[in-house]
Amino acid sequence: MEIPFHKPYITEDEISGVVDALRSGWITMGPTTVAFENNFKEYIGTKNAVSMNSCTACLHLALKAIDLREQDEVIVPSVTFTATAEVITYFRAKPVFVDIERETGNIDISKIEEKITKRTRAIIPVHYGGQPCDLDEILNLARKYNLSVIEDAAHAIPAWYKKRKIGTLADMTCFSFYATKPITTGEGGMVTTENDKWADRIKMLRLHGISRDAWKRYTKEGSWYYEVIEAGYKYNLTDLQAAIGLAQLKKVDWMWQKRKAISIQYTEALKPFEELTTPYVKADRESAWHLYVIRLNLEMLKIDRNQFIEELKNRGILTSVHFIPLYRHPYYRDILGYTVDGFSASEWFYERVISLPIYPGMTDENVQFVIDTVSDVARKFRK
Repeated sequence: MEIPFHKPYITEDEISGVVDALRSGWITMGPTTVAFENNFKEYIGTKNAVSMNSCTACLHLALKAIDLREQDEVIVPSVTFTATAEVITYFRAKPVFVDIERETGNIDISKIEEKITKRTRAIIPVHYGGQPCDLDEILNLARKYNLSVIEDAAHAIPAWYKKRKIGTLADMTCFSFYATKPITTGEGGMVTTENDKWADRIKMLRLHGISRDAWKRYTKEGSWYYEVIEAGYKYNLTDLQAAIGLAQLKKVDWMWQKRKAISIQYTEALKPFEELTTPYVKADRESAWHLYVIRLNLEMLKIDRNQFIEELKNRGILTSVHFIPLYRHPYYRDILGYTVDGFSASEWFYERVISLPIYPGMTDENVQFVIDTVSDVARKFRK
């Protein structure tokens, strides 16, 4: 048996939706995209939802909406995917890395304030693995220093912080619909906000800076005449992608329940092993369970994390590592001058984490196979 790290949960609902979109004649952005946006904002409970072709595009235009400028600074966690930080460099601004909590992988709120300077404009917290950050403390700091908070919620649909759904708390929230994410459109993203001005500007910027609702210019409601308001981008979602998203959105809660059930099975089976530490979720929040990340207690094992992964791979379990800390990458190290100094928790975390398969299509047999294999490797290589 071989268990992939991830497999999107695609059924006839998504397939028929795409076929319907093809038959409709609208294959780029059109009425299906608008319907997806409307359904998404209703599901999240927010005033505005603007779709784009990636979460990276969402993060980029969110920063554009707050008028980030050259030499400004934006605070991000040190352990995240490069997209969180790279969008800041599009403005020739500086990503400022903050160390993480060992227990959750989320940004360490006790270390944010010391990184705030006169140039700081925003904080981009990342909900690692789907568990919300300490948003109250982050929002309080933002109010104190007049900063914007743009959530990187690529992992966090659905997730709840103190019974409030992620997507309704910060100035803007950016979701990902990449192939491995909790819901997928193949590629895609969505930004939610209560701020109409920001939403309208993002809608305009995602389609070349053309006046709002430019996609309607080929319909009876539209006109051939348009105006370019600002130099924009080609970031729009398509109706083909949105058709997949509409079908995925209908089962988002069911897919979350499946992932949560798998996480419970994993934790109950693996928690007794002293060689492993299972994920910790704080009591006042609910994780999306996009990732199930175990940490190896290396002092109790004869092998390191990389060897543990190879052992699992040789036995048919494909895993991943989330993430290589940003300061370790050549760009951030060589161009921006980052080193490992000041990131002790990130280093500790990175050396130990393994992301196990967790997706709705896993059968009980698949889950048990993962449990048995991880358990066997832990037993075989314990000191």
